[in-house]
Amino acid sequence: MKNSSDMTTSRPRLTVIGTGYLGATHAAAMAELGFEVMGVDVDPDKIDRLSQGILPFHEPELPELLTKHLSTGRLRFTTSIEEAGAFGDIHFIAVGTPQKDGEGAADLSYVDAAVEAIANAATHNCVIVGKSTVPVGTARRLQALVEKVKKTNVEISFAWNPEFLREGFAVQDTLAPDRLVVGTNSDLAITALRFVYQDALSRGTPFIATDFETSELVKVAANAFLATKISFINAFSEVTEKVGGDIRTLADAIGHDARIGRRFLNAGVGFGGGCLPKDIRALQARVGELGLDHTMAFLHEVDSINLRRRERVIDVAHSLLNGVNEKKIAILGTTFKPNSDDVRDSPALDIAARLYGQGADVRVFDPKGMENSAKRFPRLTYSRSLVDAVEGADLVLLLTEWEEFRKMDPNHIGGLVGSKVIVDGRNVLDVVEWESADWQYHALGRKSIHANPSILAT
Repeated sequence: MKNSSDMTTSRPRLTVIGTGYLGATHAAAMAELGFEVMGVDVDPDKIDRLSQGILPFHEPELPELLTKHLSTGRLRFTTSIEEAGAFGDIHFIAVGTPQKDGEGAADLSYVDAAVEAIANAATHNCVIVGKSTVPVGTARRLQALVEKVKKTNVEISFAWNPEFLREGFAVQDTLAPDRLVVGTNSDLAITALRFVYQDALSRGTPFIATDFETSELVKVAANAFLATKISFINAFSEVTEKVGGDIRTLADAIGHDARIGRRFLNAGVGFGGGCLPKDIRALQARVGELGLDHTMAFLHEVDSINLRRRERVIDVAHSLLNGVNEKKIAILGTTFKPNSDDVRDSPALDIAARLYGQGADVRVFDPKGMENSAKRFPRLTYSRSLVDAVEGADLVLLLTEWEEFRKMDPNHIGGLVGSKVIVDGRNVLDVVEWESADWQYHALGRKSIHANPSILAT
Protein backbone atom coordinates (compact mmCIF):
# COMPACT_ATOMS: atom_id res chain seq x y z
CA MET A 1 0.00 0.00 0.00
CA LYS A 2 1.87 3.06 -1.24
CA ASN A 3 -0.75 5.77 -1.59
CA SER A 4 -4.43 6.49 -1.01
CA SER A 5 -5.47 5.29 -4.45
CA ASP A 6 -4.33 1.77 -3.53
CA MET A 7 -7.21 1.63 -1.04
CA THR A 8 -9.74 1.69 -3.88
CA THR A 9 -7.89 -0.50 -6.37
CA SER A 10 -6.85 -3.40 -4.13
CA ARG A 11 -8.05 -4.94 -0.89
CA PRO A 12 -5.65 -4.29 2.01
CA ARG A 13 -4.60 -7.12 4.28
CA LEU A 14 -5.20 -6.58 7.97
CA THR A 15 -3.47 -7.64 11.15
CA VAL A 16 -4.86 -7.40 14.68
CA ILE A 17 -2.20 -7.21 17.39
CA GLY A 18 -3.64 -8.71 20.56
CA THR A 19 -6.22 -11.51 20.47
CA GLY A 20 -8.12 -10.97 23.69
CA TYR A 21 -11.77 -10.01 23.79
CA LEU A 22 -11.39 -6.93 21.56
CA GLY A 23 -8.77 -8.35 19.20
CA ALA A 24 -10.34 -11.74 18.52
CA THR A 25 -13.71 -10.10 17.89
CA HIS A 26 -12.26 -7.48 15.56
CA ALA A 27 -10.22 -10.05 13.64
CA ALA A 28 -13.15 -12.39 13.03
CA ALA A 29 -15.49 -9.52 12.13
CA MET A 30 -13.01 -8.08 9.62
CA ALA A 31 -12.76 -11.52 8.01
CA GLU A 32 -16.56 -11.55 7.81
CA LEU A 33 -16.33 -8.27 5.89
CA GLY A 34 -14.16 -10.00 3.30
CA PHE A 35 -10.62 -9.08 4.37
CA GLU A 36 -7.64 -11.37 4.83
CA VAL A 37 -6.81 -11.06 8.51
CA MET A 38 -3.92 -12.21 10.68
CA GLY A 39 -4.32 -12.21 14.46
CA VAL A 40 -1.11 -11.79 16.43
CA ASP A 41 -0.35 -12.53 20.08
CA VAL A 42 2.67 -13.31 22.24
CA ASP A 43 0.79 -16.13 24.00
CA PRO A 44 1.42 -19.35 22.03
CA ASP A 45 -1.28 -21.29 23.89
CA LYS A 46 -3.91 -18.69 23.01
CA ILE A 47 -2.81 -18.66 19.37
CA ASP A 48 -2.90 -22.45 19.24
CA ARG A 49 -6.45 -22.54 20.62
CA LEU A 50 -7.70 -19.82 18.30
CA SER A 51 -6.11 -21.60 15.33
CA GLN A 52 -8.17 -24.65 16.29
CA GLY A 53 -11.34 -22.57 16.49
CA ILE A 54 -11.42 -22.56 20.29
CA LEU A 55 -12.45 -19.19 21.73
CA PRO A 56 -10.91 -18.48 25.18
CA PHE A 57 -13.96 -16.50 26.34
CA HIS A 58 -17.72 -16.46 25.84
CA GLU A 59 -19.23 -14.10 23.28
CA PRO A 60 -22.43 -14.88 21.34
CA GLU A 61 -22.00 -15.34 17.55
CA LEU A 62 -18.20 -15.12 17.70
CA PRO A 63 -17.42 -18.88 17.75
CA GLU A 64 -19.35 -19.30 14.50
CA LEU A 65 -17.42 -16.48 12.82
CA LEU A 66 -14.12 -17.86 14.05
CA THR A 67 -14.81 -21.33 12.69
CA LYS A 68 -16.24 -20.01 9.45
CA HIS A 69 -13.26 -17.90 8.52
CA LEU A 70 -10.60 -20.34 9.63
CA SER A 71 -12.28 -22.56 7.02
CA THR A 72 -12.45 -19.86 4.34
CA GLY A 73 -8.78 -19.10 4.89
CA ARG A 74 -9.46 -15.42 5.45
CA LEU A 75 -8.46 -15.67 9.12
CA ARG A 76 -5.22 -17.00 10.58
CA PHE A 77 -3.20 -16.54 13.76
CA THR A 78 0.48 -16.28 14.57
CA THR A 79 2.94 -15.39 17.32
CA SER A 80 5.36 -13.88 14.80
CA ILE A 81 5.36 -10.08 14.67
CA GLU A 82 7.78 -10.32 11.74
CA GLU A 83 5.26 -12.37 9.80
CA ALA A 84 2.59 -9.79 10.61
CA GLY A 85 4.82 -6.91 9.53
CA ALA A 86 5.37 -8.50 6.13
CA PHE A 87 1.70 -9.48 5.74
CA GLY A 88 -0.33 -6.47 6.77
CA ASP A 89 -1.23 -3.17 5.17
CA ILE A 90 -3.33 -1.99 8.10
CA HIS A 91 -2.35 -3.02 11.63
CA PHE A 92 -4.94 -2.72 14.41
CA ILE A 93 -3.61 -2.49 17.98
CA ALA A 94 -6.04 -4.26 20.33
CA VAL A 95 -4.00 -5.10 23.43
CA GLY A 96 -5.12 -4.48 26.99
CA THR A 97 -4.63 -1.36 29.09
CA PRO A 98 -5.25 -2.70 32.60
CA GLN A 99 -5.22 -0.62 35.73
CA LYS A 100 -1.79 -0.44 37.36
CA ASP A 101 -1.45 -2.31 40.62
CA GLY A 102 -2.13 0.05 43.49
CA GLU A 103 -2.88 2.97 41.17
CA GLY A 104 -5.74 4.39 39.16
CA ALA A 105 -3.63 4.99 36.08
CA ALA A 106 -3.67 2.71 33.03
CA ASP A 107 -0.75 0.39 32.31
CA LEU A 108 0.33 1.29 28.76
CA SER A 109 3.26 -1.11 28.54
CA TYR A 110 1.37 -3.56 26.30
CA VAL A 111 0.27 -0.83 23.91
CA ASP A 112 3.74 0.67 23.75
CA ALA A 113 5.32 -2.72 23.09
CA ALA A 114 2.78 -3.66 20.40
CA VAL A 115 3.11 -0.38 18.50
CA GLU A 116 6.90 -0.42 18.65
CA ALA A 117 7.07 -4.06 17.55
CA ILE A 118 4.79 -3.75 14.52
CA ALA A 119 6.33 -0.43 13.44
CA ASN A 120 9.77 -2.01 13.54
CA ALA A 121 8.57 -5.17 11.75
CA ALA A 122 6.67 -3.43 8.92
CA THR A 123 8.35 -4.16 5.58
CA HIS A 124 6.25 -1.81 3.44
CA ASN A 125 4.11 1.31 3.68
CA CYS A 126 1.18 0.78 6.03
CA VAL A 127 -1.23 2.25 8.56
CA ILE A 128 -1.16 1.53 12.30
CA VAL A 129 -4.54 1.99 13.98
CA GLY A 130 -4.96 1.97 17.75
CA LYS A 131 -8.21 0.55 19.12
CA SER A 132 -7.27 0.12 22.78
CA THR A 133 -8.67 2.54 25.34
CA VAL A 134 -5.82 4.87 26.33
CA PRO A 135 -5.32 8.11 28.29
CA VAL A 136 -5.40 11.30 26.26
CA GLY A 137 -1.97 12.13 24.86
CA THR A 138 -1.01 8.52 24.20
CA ALA A 139 -1.58 8.49 20.44
CA ARG A 140 0.56 11.53 19.74
CA ARG A 141 3.37 10.07 21.85
CA LEU A 142 3.11 6.74 20.03
CA GLN A 143 3.15 8.43 16.64
CA ALA A 144 6.56 9.88 17.56
CA LEU A 145 7.67 6.41 18.65
CA VAL A 146 6.62 4.96 15.29
CA GLU A 147 8.71 7.52 13.44
CA LYS A 148 11.68 6.68 15.63
CA VAL A 149 11.66 2.88 15.23
CA LYS A 150 10.32 2.28 11.69
CA LYS A 151 12.59 1.38 8.79
CA THR A 152 13.81 4.41 6.84
CA ASN A 153 12.30 3.19 3.56
CA VAL A 154 8.84 2.57 5.05
CA GLU A 155 6.12 5.19 5.46
CA ILE A 156 3.70 4.55 8.31
CA SER A 157 0.50 6.52 8.87
CA PHE A 158 -1.00 6.50 12.34
CA ALA A 159 -4.57 6.75 13.66
CA TRP A 160 -6.67 6.07 16.73
CA ASN A 161 -10.02 4.35 16.23
CA PRO A 162 -11.59 3.60 19.66
CA GLU A 163 -13.88 0.63 20.13
CA PHE A 164 -17.38 0.85 21.59
CA LEU A 165 -18.17 -2.83 22.12
CA ARG A 166 -20.79 -4.12 24.53
CA GLU A 167 -20.01 -7.55 25.90
CA GLY A 168 -22.69 -9.91 24.67
CA PHE A 169 -23.19 -7.80 21.53
CA ALA A 170 -19.60 -7.39 20.35
CA VAL A 171 -20.01 -9.00 16.94
CA GLN A 172 -23.05 -6.86 16.15
CA ASP A 173 -21.29 -3.74 17.42
CA THR A 174 -18.27 -4.40 15.19
CA LEU A 175 -20.19 -5.24 12.04
CA ALA A 176 -22.87 -2.58 12.52
CA PRO A 177 -21.42 0.14 14.79
CA ASP A 178 -23.52 3.10 15.86
CA ARG A 179 -20.61 5.44 15.08
CA LEU A 180 -17.01 5.35 13.89
CA VAL A 181 -14.47 7.73 15.37
CA VAL A 182 -11.00 8.20 13.87
CA GLY A 183 -8.34 10.49 15.26
CA THR A 184 -5.44 11.18 12.90
CA ASN A 185 -3.46 13.79 11.00
CA SER A 186 -3.13 11.50 7.97
CA ASP A 187 -5.39 11.61 4.92
CA LEU A 188 -4.13 8.15 3.99
CA ALA A 189 -5.32 6.73 7.32
CA ILE A 190 -8.77 8.28 6.79
CA THR A 191 -8.97 6.76 3.30
CA ALA A 192 -7.80 3.38 4.56
CA LEU A 193 -10.37 3.23 7.37
CA ARG A 194 -13.20 4.44 5.15
CA PHE A 195 -12.36 1.51 2.91
CA VAL A 196 -12.28 -0.97 5.80
CA TYR A 197 -15.61 0.25 7.15
CA GLN A 198 -17.31 0.88 3.81
CA ASP A 199 -20.07 -1.65 4.55
CA ALA A 200 -21.17 0.22 7.69
CA LEU A 201 -20.72 3.61 6.03
CA SER A 202 -22.95 2.55 3.15
CA ARG A 203 -25.73 2.01 5.71
CA GLY A 204 -25.37 5.50 7.12
CA THR A 205 -23.09 4.92 10.11
CA PRO A 206 -21.65 8.32 11.16
CA PHE A 207 -17.92 8.65 10.48
CA ILE A 208 -16.30 11.22 12.77
CA ALA A 209 -12.79 12.26 11.72
CA THR A 210 -11.00 14.27 14.37
CA ASP A 211 -7.66 14.80 16.10
CA PHE A 212 -5.86 12.26 18.28
CA GLU A 213 -6.85 13.88 21.56
CA THR A 214 -10.58 14.01 20.86
CA SER A 215 -10.67 10.43 19.63
CA GLU A 216 -8.97 9.26 22.83
CA LEU A 217 -11.39 11.23 24.99
CA VAL A 218 -14.53 10.00 23.21
CA LYS A 219 -14.32 6.47 24.64
CA VAL A 220 -13.54 7.46 28.21
CA ALA A 221 -16.15 10.23 28.09
CA ALA A 222 -18.80 7.72 27.00
CA ASN A 223 -17.86 5.30 29.77
CA ALA A 224 -17.70 8.06 32.38
CA PHE A 225 -21.17 9.23 31.38
CA LEU A 226 -22.65 5.71 31.57
CA ALA A 227 -21.00 5.07 34.92
CA THR A 228 -22.38 8.37 36.22
CA LYS A 229 -25.88 7.52 35.05
CA ILE A 230 -25.77 4.13 36.78
CA SER A 231 -24.44 5.58 40.03
CA PHE A 232 -27.00 8.40 39.84
CA ILE A 233 -29.93 5.99 39.94
CA ASN A 234 -28.22 3.89 42.59
CA ALA A 235 -27.79 6.97 44.75
CA PHE A 236 -31.51 7.65 44.45
CA SER A 237 -32.07 3.99 45.31
CA GLU A 238 -30.51 4.73 48.70
CA VAL A 239 -33.04 7.54 49.14
CA THR A 240 -36.07 5.45 48.16
CA GLU A 241 -34.98 2.74 50.57
CA LYS A 242 -34.89 5.27 53.38
CA VAL A 243 -38.21 6.97 52.69
CA GLY A 244 -40.21 4.02 51.37
CA GLY A 245 -40.35 4.95 47.68
CA ASP A 246 -39.89 2.69 44.66
CA ILE A 247 -36.81 3.11 42.48
CA ARG A 248 -38.22 1.36 39.41
CA THR A 249 -41.23 3.65 39.28
CA LEU A 250 -38.96 6.64 39.76
CA ALA A 251 -36.65 5.48 36.93
CA ASP A 252 -39.59 4.85 34.61
CA ALA A 253 -40.98 8.32 35.33
CA ILE A 254 -37.79 10.28 34.70
CA GLY A 255 -36.92 8.00 31.78
CA HIS A 256 -39.88 9.37 29.84
CA ASP A 257 -37.98 12.63 29.61
CA ALA A 258 -36.28 12.47 26.21
CA ARG A 259 -33.34 14.42 27.60
CA ILE A 260 -32.68 11.64 30.12
CA GLY A 261 -33.94 8.35 28.64
CA ARG A 262 -34.61 5.08 30.45
CA ARG A 263 -31.49 3.10 29.49
CA PHE A 264 -28.85 2.58 32.19
CA LEU A 265 -31.32 3.64 34.88
CA ASN A 266 -31.66 0.16 36.39
CA ALA A 267 -30.77 0.33 40.07
CA GLY A 268 -29.02 -2.64 41.60
CA VAL A 269 -25.62 -3.86 42.73
CA GLY A 270 -23.75 -1.57 40.35
CA PHE A 271 -21.43 -1.82 37.38
CA GLY A 272 -18.27 -3.85 36.92
CA GLY A 273 -16.29 -5.48 34.13
CA GLY A 274 -13.03 -4.64 32.48
CA CYS A 275 -13.97 -1.18 31.14
CA LEU A 276 -16.11 1.19 33.20
CA PRO A 277 -14.34 0.88 36.58
CA LYS A 278 -10.80 1.07 35.24
CA ASP A 279 -11.61 3.72 32.65
CA ILE A 280 -13.10 6.21 35.11
CA ARG A 281 -10.14 5.69 37.44
CA ALA A 282 -7.65 6.11 34.60
CA LEU A 283 -9.43 9.29 33.51
CA GLN A 284 -9.16 10.74 37.01
CA ALA A 285 -5.48 9.85 37.10
CA ARG A 286 -4.80 11.42 33.72
CA VAL A 287 -6.59 14.71 34.39
CA GLY A 288 -4.67 14.85 37.66
CA GLU A 289 -1.43 14.65 35.68
CA LEU A 290 -2.74 17.53 33.57
CA GLY A 291 -3.28 19.65 36.67
CA LEU A 292 -7.07 19.35 36.46
CA ASP A 293 -7.66 17.31 39.61
CA HIS A 294 -10.99 18.92 40.46
CA THR A 295 -12.41 18.66 36.93
CA MET A 296 -13.27 14.98 37.26
CA ALA A 297 -13.54 14.87 41.06
CA PHE A 298 -17.20 13.83 40.77
CA LEU A 299 -16.06 10.51 39.31
CA HIS A 300 -14.60 9.61 42.68
CA GLU A 301 -18.11 9.74 44.14
CA VAL A 302 -19.47 7.82 41.13
CA ASP A 303 -16.96 5.07 41.93
CA SER A 304 -17.76 5.22 45.66
CA ILE A 305 -21.52 4.93 45.11
CA ASN A 306 -20.91 1.95 42.86
CA LEU A 307 -18.77 0.11 45.41
CA ARG A 308 -21.23 0.99 48.18
CA ARG A 309 -23.93 -1.07 46.46
CA ARG A 310 -21.97 -4.23 47.16
CA GLU A 311 -21.76 -3.37 50.85
CA ARG A 312 -25.51 -2.72 50.84
CA VAL A 313 -26.31 -6.21 49.57
CA ILE A 314 -24.12 -7.70 52.28
CA ASP A 315 -25.79 -5.54 54.93
CA VAL A 316 -29.23 -6.68 53.75
CA ALA A 317 -28.11 -10.32 53.88
CA HIS A 318 -26.97 -9.85 57.50
CA SER A 319 -30.26 -8.18 58.41
CA LEU A 320 -32.40 -10.88 56.84
CA LEU A 321 -30.46 -13.76 58.38
CA ASN A 322 -29.49 -12.16 61.71
CA GLY A 323 -25.90 -12.68 60.66
CA VAL A 324 -24.49 -14.81 57.84
CA ASN A 325 -22.13 -17.11 59.73
CA GLU A 326 -22.86 -20.75 58.75
CA LYS A 327 -25.97 -19.67 56.83
CA LYS A 328 -26.42 -21.22 53.39
CA ILE A 329 -26.58 -18.50 50.75
CA ALA A 330 -27.23 -19.20 47.07
CA ILE A 331 -25.55 -16.70 44.72
CA LEU A 332 -27.14 -16.59 41.26
CA GLY A 333 -24.66 -15.06 38.85
CA THR A 334 -20.96 -14.28 39.14
CA THR A 335 -20.27 -12.42 35.87
CA PHE A 336 -20.53 -8.66 35.81
CA LYS A 337 -23.33 -8.86 33.22
CA PRO A 338 -25.32 -11.59 31.42
CA ASN A 339 -24.23 -13.15 28.09
CA SER A 340 -20.58 -12.96 29.14
CA ASP A 341 -18.08 -15.03 31.10
CA ASP A 342 -16.23 -11.90 32.26
CA VAL A 343 -15.79 -11.71 36.03
CA ARG A 344 -13.36 -8.79 36.11
CA ASP A 345 -14.40 -6.41 38.90
CA SER A 346 -17.72 -8.26 39.07
CA PRO A 347 -20.00 -7.01 41.87
CA ALA A 348 -21.62 -10.45 42.07
CA LEU A 349 -18.37 -12.37 42.55
CA ASP A 350 -17.07 -9.78 44.99
CA ILE A 351 -20.21 -10.10 47.12
CA ALA A 352 -19.96 -13.90 47.05
CA ALA A 353 -16.32 -13.81 48.17
CA ARG A 354 -17.03 -11.32 50.96
CA LEU A 355 -19.93 -13.36 52.32
CA TYR A 356 -17.72 -16.45 52.27
CA GLY A 357 -15.08 -14.51 54.16
CA GLN A 358 -17.69 -13.66 56.79
CA GLY A 359 -18.47 -17.31 57.43
CA ALA A 360 -21.40 -17.97 55.10
CA ASP A 361 -21.85 -21.28 53.29
CA VAL A 362 -21.87 -19.79 49.80
CA ARG A 363 -23.11 -21.79 46.80
CA VAL A 364 -22.75 -20.06 43.45
CA PHE A 365 -24.02 -20.75 39.97
CA ASP A 366 -23.53 -18.88 36.71
CA PRO A 367 -24.44 -20.17 33.23
CA LYS A 368 -21.08 -19.15 31.69
CA GLY A 369 -18.85 -17.71 34.39
CA MET A 370 -18.02 -20.73 36.55
CA GLU A 371 -14.54 -21.45 35.17
CA ASN A 372 -13.32 -17.86 35.40
CA SER A 373 -14.89 -17.44 38.84
CA ALA A 374 -13.18 -20.55 40.15
CA LYS A 375 -9.83 -19.24 38.93
CA ARG A 376 -10.29 -16.07 40.98
CA PHE A 377 -11.95 -17.53 44.07
CA PRO A 378 -11.37 -21.30 44.11
CA ARG A 379 -12.57 -21.75 47.70
CA LEU A 380 -16.20 -20.94 46.88
CA THR A 381 -18.59 -23.84 46.28
CA TYR A 382 -19.53 -23.96 42.60
CA SER A 383 -22.86 -25.65 41.92
CA ARG A 384 -23.66 -27.68 38.82
CA SER A 385 -26.99 -25.98 38.22
CA LEU A 386 -29.48 -23.42 39.47
CA VAL A 387 -31.36 -26.15 41.29
CA ASP A 388 -28.17 -27.40 42.96
CA ALA A 389 -27.29 -23.88 44.12
CA VAL A 390 -30.63 -23.05 45.75
CA GLU A 391 -31.30 -26.41 47.38
CA GLY A 392 -31.69 -25.86 51.11
CA ALA A 393 -30.65 -22.20 50.91
CA ASP A 394 -31.48 -19.84 53.76
CA LEU A 395 -31.23 -16.90 51.34
CA VAL A 396 -31.11 -16.49 47.56
CA LEU A 397 -29.21 -13.55 46.06
CA LEU A 398 -29.86 -12.82 42.37
CA LEU A 399 -26.82 -10.77 41.35
CA THR A 400 -26.51 -11.17 37.55
CA GLU A 401 -29.63 -10.88 35.42
CA TRP A 402 -29.24 -13.97 33.24
CA GLU A 403 -32.44 -14.91 31.42
CA GLU A 404 -32.47 -18.24 33.24
CA PHE A 405 -32.77 -16.39 36.53
CA ARG A 406 -35.27 -13.82 35.30
CA LYS A 407 -37.59 -16.67 34.28
CA MET A 408 -37.36 -18.65 37.51
CA ASP A 409 -40.64 -20.13 38.73
CA PRO A 410 -41.02 -18.95 42.33
CA ASN A 411 -43.20 -21.94 43.19
CA HIS A 412 -40.67 -24.45 41.84
CA ILE A 413 -37.71 -22.71 43.48
CA GLY A 414 -39.73 -22.35 46.68
CA GLY A 415 -39.96 -26.12 46.97
CA LEU A 416 -36.17 -26.43 46.95
CA VAL A 417 -34.92 -23.76 49.34
CA GLY A 418 -34.70 -23.91 53.11
CA SER A 419 -36.24 -20.47 53.53
CA LYS A 420 -38.20 -18.55 50.91
CA VAL A 421 -36.17 -15.34 51.12
CA ILE A 422 -34.72 -13.65 48.04
CA VAL A 423 -32.82 -10.43 47.34
CA ASP A 424 -33.22 -9.30 43.76
CA GLY A 425 -29.97 -7.43 43.26
CA ARG A 426 -30.86 -6.42 39.70
CA ASN A 427 -34.52 -5.43 40.12
CA VAL A 428 -35.66 -7.81 37.38
CA LEU A 429 -38.18 -10.10 39.09
CA ASP A 430 -41.93 -9.53 39.41
CA VAL A 431 -42.48 -8.62 43.05
CA VAL A 432 -46.18 -9.54 42.94
CA GLU A 433 -45.48 -12.96 41.44
CA TRP A 434 -42.84 -13.80 44.03
CA GLU A 435 -44.69 -12.49 47.04
CA SER A 436 -47.86 -14.24 45.88
CA ALA A 437 -45.82 -17.45 46.09
CA ASP A 438 -45.11 -16.61 49.77
CA TRP A 439 -41.56 -15.41 49.27
CA GLN A 440 -39.99 -12.64 51.32
CA TYR A 441 -38.87 -10.47 48.42
CA HIS A 442 -36.32 -7.67 48.78
CA ALA A 443 -34.68 -5.43 46.19
CA LEU A 444 -32.47 -2.39 46.59
CA GLY A 445 -34.58 0.76 46.45
CA ARG A 446 -37.75 -1.04 45.44
CA LYS A 447 -41.00 -1.08 47.39
CA SER A 448 -42.12 -4.55 48.38
CA ILE A 449 -45.73 -5.37 49.17
CA HIS A 450 -45.23 -7.48 52.27
CA ALA A 451 -41.57 -7.11 53.22
CA ASN A 452 -40.65 -5.50 56.49
CA PRO A 453 -39.63 -1.95 55.40
CA SER A 454 -37.19 -1.67 58.29
CA ILE A 455 -34.92 -4.25 56.64
CA LEU A 456 -34.02 -2.01 53.73
CA ALA A 457 -34.36 1.28 55.61
CA THR A 458 -31.79 0.49 58.30
